Amino acid sequence: MCSWCWAFKPIWDRVKDALLGKVEVGYLIGGLAPDNNQPMSIETREYVKGNWNRIQEMIPDTRFNYDFWTSCEPKRSTYPACRAVISAKQQHPDFEKLMIYGIQKSYYLEAQNPSNDDVLINIAESLGLDIEKFKMDLKSSQINEILLDEIKLTRSMDINSMPSLVLQINDTLKGIDIDYLDANYIVKQIIP
Repeated sequence: MCSWCWAFKPIWDRVKDALLGKVEVGYLIGGLAPDNNQPMSIETREYVKGNWNRIQEMIPDTRFNYDFWTSCEPKRSTYPACRAVISAKQQHPDFEKLMIYGIQKSYYLEAQNPSNDDVLINIAESLGLDIEKFKMDLKSSQINEILLDEIKLTRSMDINSMPSLVLQINDTLKGIDIDYLDANYIVKQIIP
């Protein structure tokens, strides 16, 4: 549910293609906004909408469906979507990336609210997940613990923004600078 991550997706896809078979790619969840059932404040709505506008100025091909702001009750809570990604990955690792994209697509293009369980369940169903298992996992303490552990790990890596790329070679971590328009710039930092 990070709009900058959504904007980064096309370049990230190119980077992954260039790294295929050369680097193992893994994902960590950053968390962003803890559980909260309260509607998003007007100030936060304006801030997020402003980010969408800035992104479209910087990365013109990025699309957002602004109907989200009038057709949904926005909440500042990304943990449900994070737990959905983990729950999907528990059923099969291939579902992780599919769930991430499903959440992004439903949020940014279809104006659906992935802070709501029904939206996440619909995405899981469209991916062919075992829905009963997914529903149980989504609410389980085990999945929540995995989420909290990933957030703790991410923070221990000194990751302060999303998206972030970190190259791990043995026990050494190296931050990779991101360019939202140039995949080669990123690839050259990883594979000189």
